[in-house]
Order: sequence, then C-alpha cells, then structure tokens
Amino acid sequence: MSGNLLSHIQTPGDLRKLEPKQLPQLAKELRDFIIDIVSVKEGHLGASLGVVELTIALHYVFNTPDDLLVWDVGHQAYGHKILTGRRDNFDTNRQLGGISGFPKRSESIYDTFGVGHSSTSISAALGMAIASRLKGEDDKNHIAVIGDASIASGMAFEGLNHAGVTDANLLVILNDNAIGIDPSVGALKDYLTQVKDGKNPRENNMIKSLNFDYSGPVDGHDLNGLIKELERLKNIKGPKFLHIITTKGKGLKQAEEDQVKYHAPGKFDKLTGEIHKIADENLPPKYQDVFGLTLVELAEKNDKIIGITPAMPSGSSMKFMMEAFPERAIDVGIAEQHAVTLSAGMATQGMIVYCNIYSTFLQRAYDQVIHDVALQNLPVIFCLDRSGLVGEDGATHHGVFDLAYLNCIPNLSIFAPLNERELRNILYTVQLGLDHPIAIRYPRGRGESTEWQLPFEKIPFGKAKHLKAGSEVAILTTGTIGNNVTKTLAETEKANLFSHYHFGFVKPVDEEALHTILNKYKTVITVEDGTVKGGFGSIIASFATTHNYTTNITILGIPDEFIEHGSIAQLQHYCGIDVKSLKDIFSTY
Repeated sequence: MSGNLLSHIQTPGDLRKLEPKQLPQLAKELRDFIIDIVSVKEGHLGASLGVVELTIALHYVFNTPDDLLVWDVGHQAYGHKILTGRRDNFDTNRQLGGISGFPKRSESIYDTFGVGHSSTSISAALGMAIASRLKGEDDKNHIAVIGDASIASGMAFEGLNHAGVTDANLLVILNDNAIGIDPSVGALKDYLTQVKDGKNPRENNMIKSLNFDYSGPVDGHDLNGLIKELERLKNIKGPKFLHIITTKGKGLKQAEEDQVKYHAPGKFDKLTGEIHKIADENLPPKYQDVFGLTLVELAEKNDKIIGITPAMPSGSSMKFMMEAFPERAIDVGIAEQHAVTLSAGMATQGMIVYCNIYSTFLQRAYDQVIHDVALQNLPVIFCLDRSGLVGEDGATHHGVFDLAYLNCIPNLSIFAPLNERELRNILYTVQLGLDHPIAIRYPRGRGESTEWQLPFEKIPFGKAKHLKAGSEVAILTTGTIGNNVTKTLAETEKANLFSHYHFGFVKPVDEEALHTILNKYKTVITVEDGTVKGGFGSIIASFATTHNYTTNITILGIPDEFIEHGSIAQLQHYCGIDVKSLKDIFSTY
C-alpha cells in the first residue's frame, strides 16, 4: 500500500495491514483530513486532533470491534469514525440526515456505547467487562478513553472505585491535556500536573491505591511508544490504567495555542488556521452574553450574588463574572450534582446563587434539585442555558425535557423569557428577594433586538402577558418560541382571528389569565420548544380538564421522540414550530 494510506482504509482490519513505520504518515493524513472537513463543515476540532496517534494505536493493537472501545463524551472520536467505515460520508458529520457528531450504537458496530455527556465511559466499559467475564469471554479487552476534565466527575470515580475491587479486564486510558472545553480545574488537576512534572512521589499514586495497574505518564503523540505499551497492557489481566499526555489541537498551530477557541471553532482556513469572522456587528446579543453581562451588572451592586458553573464558563458566559469577581464566581468542573448542592449550601447562608447549567446537563443533577434545593425550599436561581433545540449536537444535547421534569417539583418556579430584555429583567427581579427556588430557561443563540441594556424593570410574579388581541383562537406560548408566533401572525392574512398570550411563568401558571382565555375562546393552541409530553401544553390541558372547560386544545412542540442533529431551523421545521409550519397550521382556521 503506497501513496495516500487513508484512502485505502475502510476498517481497522485494513489499518492492521500497515507496517508500523507507515503509521506516522497515516497520522498526518488523518489530521489533514479532519482539518480539511471541519474547516468547511464545522464541528469539534481540537479534541480529535489531540488523539490521532492514540486512535490509530488503539485500533492497530486491539481487535476492534471484538475488543470493546468506549470514548468518553465523544468530542475526540472523529478519527475513530473515519477509520471505522465513515470516511466517505464524514462530510455529513452533524448535518441533518448525516452521521452523528458523537459515537452512536445505531450508527456503527465500532461505536460500542452512545455518548455525549461526560464521565460515563468507565462505568460503561466496566459493565461490558463484567458481562464478558460472566459469558466466559475472558480474553476480550475493554478500553475506556477519558479526559482529565471528565475523570474529575463523581461518576468517573464511582466507576474507578468499583473497578478496583473486580478482576474485570478493563483498561482505562487517561487522555491528559489539562483542558476540557475550558481549562481543567480542581485538586485532581493539580495532582495530575505534579505527576506530569515528576514532582509527585510514585508511592503516592492515587490510581495505584485504587488497585489499578498504573503505567505512565507516556507521550500520547509517540506512536511507537504507545503501541509498545498497549501491546504490553493487552496481555495483562485485571483493571489497568494508562496515563498519556497529549496536546489538544495537535497539528494545527492556532488550535494548540488557543485550545478554548478551537474546541469548536466554526469555519476556518485549513491552511492558516484563521477562523472566518462572522459579521456580528449590530446583531442582537447571544442569550448567554445577556446572562453573563447582566450578572456582572447586578453583582456590582449586590455583594451577596454568587455565580456557579460546572465547567462551562465560556459557554455560559460566566467568564465575565469570573473576570470581574473571581472570588464570587466558581467553576466546579464537570460536577453538576456538586454544583447544585454547593449552591444550596450557599443559599442557607443568605447568598444569592445563580447556578448556570445547560438544560441537558441539569438532568444529571435531578435528585439534588429535588432533595437538596426544592425540598428545603432554598432560593437557588437555576439558569438553564441551551434550553430547547440546540442544533447540530443532536439528541444528547437538546434541552427539551426541562419544562416536563421541573414542573412536577414542589416549591420550584419556572420562567421562560420571551426575549433578551425579559431575560435581563427576570435576572434582576429574582435577586430582589425570593421565597422559593426558580429555574430560568433560555435558548442557545441570539435574541431579537440590539436594544436590550435598558433600565431594569421588575417582572410581576406569575403573570402572563397579552401580546395581541384576536377574536377566535388563543395562542399560548412560553419562552422565545413565542417570537415565531409573532412573526407568523405578522404574515397571516386572518391575523385578526388570533389572540397571542405569552406565559413567561410556566409555574406558577397564571390561573386568572387561563380562566379568562378558556371562557372566551373555544379553540386554544399552545406552542413550546419542549416535549409535548408533560410540558407547557400539558399544563394548560390539565388545567382545562380540572376546571371542566370543553375548549379544543392543540399542543404544538417537540414530539415524543429523540430529535436527531441538524440546524435549529431544520429541527424546528421537523417539529412543526417554525414560522412556515405555524403559518400553514394557522391558515386552516
């Protein structure tokens, strides 16, 4: 095999036909291929560039898919996908109808476990290893690749704690590059730094103390060294731990130097690495920036305000608070459960805590929200970024369940602003004094207007807004999806038939407004960017039933299925809540 090696590889079986001396050339080709596609199609860049050598070495040494390989999170699995039969359609990555940006069991036999949220790989691979032992498959290998940010999570330690008292044939590979999406934080990061610098005595090795056969740290970009070590570990039974050192963004100078920006840089020049600038002057602000900048503004006048984020200071724009008030803004790492209960602890002492967690990640701390916050009626302010459909990250990241899973919790209020001004004002309102916890949900992306930094206004608690009067049909919305309805009605010929109400507060719902609506209108349409099962529409329908209204209620939102990846516009259209779909629906009245 000569010339371009990658073009001849469809499966790891093809990879294993290469001579070891050919693998560095393959590594270069694989890096170039990833850069070439991602520069145009976008996606997660730095993480996959950092594990090119590891990816090749794993599939070269181990007999995948019979040996089971689990990637944690999956940001780093592009090379894996390309080497396992998806090279020719890799340009469809993260696009509607294309391959997923994360490992996915239904997509390939080589994707042994579906991932997207961090820190699951050790538990999953251990489960596979124990099952293999029970089936008598004692020679099968099970490998979990996990990053230094992910391994600091509680779930990863739960897996390590269990694995250390088993005889499972498990290899945990720590891909240590000192960064997740943002730089890694915490005492474990400091420990790993000491290990890398040779400052930690070998007898103090915490992994060995958990009964793992520890080796490393080794250079994760040295293919020969990696292959040699993996061949050795392949023949050792029981739990093993390999610590490798890599550079996130390896092979693209700018990605190595600015690892945060090049985690998912958008479109860029594949030759220079320069990110293509997006003209964002005079555009409405991102909702995350409205949160971050408003929080700083409020914190300047209220010294009890605290900001907490689990490893998302850039994505949530908590970075502004961390820069302005470093002692009052805390990144706790990938530890959503800890973030929630830490917030609860601070709230008991009179602090005003804004706990900013992506909607999809708050699912990981559900018990803490119930048991540690709501049960004790502590006024923690949950700011749920990335609520609703998030686009190309797909089913693992859509924040479409929060209305349903939060509505059933006593004491907890839920608010979904219509736009950036309302988000700013609810952030102001809640710090004036709360008797209960509250969740404020808002989407990924930009708002509606550049005129948002206006004087603060207090939002009346539990009240709906009547945005437009109409004679026949009442449309009830919550959150920013209401803007789709406003735009639709502006284009609808029979707009005078439709009345539009915005329910910022989903809980407590404005019962007085609902009685008025259900008495006046025979037809009600609810629109939300959350699941139709148990969400806002279900709340309205339940209220109507409870009070014996016979109103015809149509519930529009996210159908009862997991929505795959695509642009937000494409996914809204699929769910029937984009302007065009709504216009078609309204035209039938």
